[in-house]
Amino acid sequence: MIRFFLAFFAVIALLSSPATAQTIESEASHAVIMDYATGDVLWEKNGEEPMIPASMTKMMTAHLVFDRIRTGELSPTDRFTVSENAWRKGGWASGGSTMGLAVGDQPTVEELLHGVIILSGNDACIVLAEGISGTEEAFAREMTATAQRMGLTTASFMNATGLDDEGHRISAEDLARLARLTIRDFPEFYEIYAQGSYEWRGISQPNRNPLLGRMDGVDGLKTGHLEISGYGLTASAQRGEDRRIIVINGMPSENARAQEAERLMRLAFSAFETRTLSADNLVIPPIPVWMGESEFVDAELAEPITVSGMKRALVEAKVEVVYDGPLEAPISAGDTIARLVITIPDKDEVSAPIVARESIARTGFFGRVLDGLNRMITGGGSS
Repeated sequence: MIRFFLAFFAVIALLSSPATAQTIESEASHAVIMDYATGDVLWEKNGEEPMIPASMTKMMTAHLVFDRIRTGELSPTDRFTVSENAWRKGGWASGGSTMGLAVGDQPTVEELLHGVIILSGNDACIVLAEGISGTEEAFAREMTATAQRMGLTTASFMNATGLDDEGHRISAEDLARLARLTIRDFPEFYEIYAQGSYEWRGISQPNRNPLLGRMDGVDGLKTGHLEISGYGLTASAQRGEDRRIIVINGMPSENARAQEAERLMRLAFSAFETRTLSADNLVIPPIPVWMGESEFVDAELAEPITVSGMKRALVEAKVEVVYDGPLEAPISAGDTIARLVITIPDKDEVSAPIVARESIARTGFFGRVLDGLNRMITGGGSS
């Protein structure tokens, strides 16, 4: 295996910006910063540990409804009847977050989704769960099964609302992944998360996301609060081509949640960077060839490779071309001949295939003899 470094300024310039010496700490019990484009966890505090998500659960409730509308199993204009159970557990009298539904109301699925996402209505969640699965318990089992299929391996949902229930858990990292999948797979529904308020029965309530209208680019997602779990938030913002997702939980107050979410979202853009390397902006040095009509083959990245991380870590990134060598002719244009490997401190290795830009035919008999003699004399090394 032959490895050589791409230790030239073009790669460094592509990977790095001025480094920051900032170390990130947080008062939150659980926190995550994720890059949307790559899905990379840029920073975390207890991010993999299952936690009580409170009303951030409702992102999964909405996700199941989005999926059913997409497949045609539900229509936004379908109506469900509000049961006494939904009213008692989630109506005004419950003292929790509510859309304000009354027993016998028949809101549409679209209206209920606005109640879930904007108003965090527990009643709206239960009406959807009962209307789709018969009972909230059955709907919660489907939430868990669907989450597991999506790769959210820490998810275990006992209800559709996020109200305290033994065993109701999901990690901050999986909540960030859920947010990413929602944004990616359901852009037509994701815009609901950005709406500032919603009115039902003449009563208008504001969106509970404290970053909406407070920070540029914020367009979602969901708050959560229980006495046992503290104040939490899953939020996303886009600035230019970059989008970040943050999750925090365990904050002591609404004000503390708002301030910490704003601070972490600001850091998500200022302390981290995402860079894309491609054949258009990265030159791979020619790679030596044995037994070919040419001694070298021009090479390029087969596909773009995106890397993300803290700025100072990108400055310290190691970039290598790795291949089984020596390469031996014939080589056809488009053949995979090597890999670009990027190693960033405290992150998993990232790699992408390198292909030949041209064909190299095998040399004739005398050329092969001369090549063999040359390798005997020089040792055949290449690096």
